[in-house]
Amino acid sequence: MYQNYFFDFDGTLYDTYPGMVKAFVEAFALQGVELSPNEVYQVMREVSVREAYRRYMTSQLDATKLHADYRNLEEKYQVQAKPFSGARELLERVIANGGQNFLLTHRDKSSLELLKRDGFLQYFTDHSTADDGFKRKPDPEALNFLVAKHGLDPSASVMVGDRTLDVVAGHNAKMAGVLFDPDKLIKADVCAEQIVQNLNAIK
Repeated sequence: MYQNYFFDFDGTLYDTYPGMVKAFVEAFALQGVELSPNEVYQVMREVSVREAYRRYMTSQLDATKLHADYRNLEEKYQVQAKPFSGARELLERVIANGGQNFLLTHRDKSSLELLKRDGFLQYFTDHSTADDGFKRKPDPEALNFLVAKHGLDPSASVMVGDRTLDVVAGHNAKMAGVLFDPDKLIKADVCAEQIVQNLNAIK
C-alpha cells in the first residue's frame, strides 16, 4: 500500500483546462489568430502549455504580449476552476489510512489559494509550486526534495497526474505512477502502475 501521495494540480485535482484553453485561444485571437479549442486542449493535455506555445507561435506574433495576455486571462478564468469529483474523498482517505498528501505543480502559488478557498489545503503535508524554482517534470528534482525533506520511502510513494510526464517524473524519483485520464486522451504507453478515469478508482 502506498503511504505518500504526490498530486499534480492542473487536470488532476482541479479541472483548470477549460479556463486555460479559453485564455490561450483568446490571447491568440487578440493578435488575429484563430485556434481550435479542442486542438489546443489536446496539445495541453498530451504534452504541455509550453508545447502549445511552441506549436502555434510564429515570427509575426508579439511573443511578449501573447504571454502577458494569456497570463492575465488565465488568472481571470482560474477562479472558476472546480475540484474533480472524488478529489476531496481521495485526500481524506489517504489521511484516514495513515498516509500523507503532497502537492507538486508547475502552477505558481495561486494553486494554494484555490486549495485554501475550497478547504483542501488542510489535507496536504507539504507542497512544491513553480515559485520554488525546481526543474520541471519529468525531472524528479522537486519530488526528490520533498522525499528527502520528510524522510519518505520512495517505494511507498506514488505520483498522481493527468499526463505522461507526471508518471515519468514519479518513475524518475523511484516511485510509482498513477495516470488520471478522465477522457481517455493519453495514447502513449506510459507504463503507469494504474490508469483511472475517476479519482475514486485510485487504489
